[in-house]
Amino acid sequence: MFKPGQEATPDYQGIAEFRYQIRRFLRFTEQAARAAGLEPQQHQLLLAVKGLPHGKKATIGVLAERLQIQHHSAVELIDRLEGRKFVRRYRSRVDRRLVFIRLTASGEKLLREISLYNLQELQSVAPSVVRILNELISGLNDPGAEGSPSKEGEETAELPERKKAGV
Repeated sequence: MFKPGQEATPDYQGIAEFRYQIRRFLRFTEQAARAAGLEPQQHQLLLAVKGLPHGKKATIGVLAERLQIQHHSAVELIDRLEGRKFVRRYRSRVDRRLVFIRLTASGEKLLREISLYNLQELQSVAPSVVRILNELISGLNDPGAEGSPSKEGEETAELPERKKAGV
């Protein structure tokens, strides 16, 4: 396993390809949300509520953390989704300061439709993403390995230095 301080060459191509594949998938999900009449962050909030790990409660603070947004931005998203009847707020019976968010039946239905569509796309990109991750991880386990494969026979030439004006 790669340890900080060990000499390693980053796999720039692998990292770039991984980010590209993630971004392609995210763009696809954003377009799917818009096609369903939601803003991408609204879709992400619905997904965050439904997909919370066991033991986590869907409070505004937890949802803000899961979406990596400010508390007031989460409140605004919830306001809009509540106005469209996709979520409801509930106060805790134990601590009245706590507000929980739950999906409504129409929120569940919409999230299911978008998620099924997104899963189809994920199935098509998953093999590439898994391959890239495996290559990146194996590169971490073998820090002596070169980061990006050299392309034998590829012709390269240094660019000439620019001459300074007046010299």
